[in-house]
Amino acid sequence: MDATEEALNLFSTRIRQLIFQYDELKKEHATLEARLMACRQENETLQAQLVQAQKDYDRLKTAKMLEVTDTDVESAQKRLQKLIRDVNKCITLLSEQ
Repeated sequence: MDATEEALNLFSTRIRQLIFQYDELKKEHATLEARLMACRQENETLQAQLVQAQKDYDRLKTAKMLEVTDTDVESAQKRLQKLIRDVNKCITLLSEQ
């Protein structure tokens, strides 16, 4: 073999290696694209879940603020009864004068 044939063989071998590397990189790129799409979809799902969880939390917080317990009702009734007694005392005192 002369130098030209050796150079051609070497060049041909390197071209085949580059083509092989290109094909491998193309496969890896396709795999990474698929993973990226899956991650984007998962991200969208998680974002939607987060928004829903925040809405649920806000609703729960509002409901908790508006929640009236039995002790609250009893205490309000007692305060109201005391106020009524105080008003009745005042009316009685004013009537006596």
